[in-house]
Amino acid sequence: MRLVGADGSQIGIVSTQDALRQAQDLDLDLVEVAPQANPPVARIMDYGKFKYERDIRQKEARKKQARIEVKEIKFRPKIDPHDYATKKGHVERFLRTGARVKVTIMFRGREMARTELGRKILDRLVADLADQAVVEAHPKQDGRNMVMVLAPTKKPPEPKSTEPRNRRGSEEEPVVAQAAAESAPETVVAPVAEPAPEPAPPEVAAAPAEAPQET
Repeated sequence: MRLVGADGSQIGIVSTQDALRQAQDLDLDLVEVAPQANPPVARIMDYGKFKYERDIRQKEARKKQARIEVKEIKFRPKIDPHDYATKKGHVERFLRTGARVKVTIMFRGREMARTELGRKILDRLVADLADQAVVEAHPKQDGRNMVMVLAPTKKPPEPKSTEPRNRRGSEEEPVVAQAAAESAPETVVAPVAEPAPEPAPPEVAAAPAEAPQET
């Protein structure tokens, strides 16, 4: 058999006994992964770990699968306006939840001779729900019933802005700051003159003392 190592390396063509011995030396399992190949391909692995990881991947894949639900609602060919409005409201509610709706017109006895009445009800329902549903399966006769399938209308994705929000903000801020700077009046600071030093008081010459007069 062709043996693949635990790390994915190609060991080559070896005997089954040799492959088992190598797996036992590594305390791992020898798993045949391609029995139809010539020679068969086997791999050394931890089979318990491999099975656990495979189950986890399958579980995650099932979670991501979209579950399509089909609801059914039934009409009569001679339905009165109030019942029609009520059943139409049920159809609208089903469509809003994302489910498909199977609309069935039931004919009884002689009503089978007037199947066009059922077709008129289906056409009226399609016209009333034109903005919410599309016809996935057109009306067709199925025994004593006429069946049509409606699917919810896919809403177009909202257009995304070509410029990132933070980028536009970074470009607009300098412009606003510059405009504010241009509109603000310039303030001129005039130099303040230093006060002139006060003149020193004039010196007063001392008057000569009068000599005492002789008497």
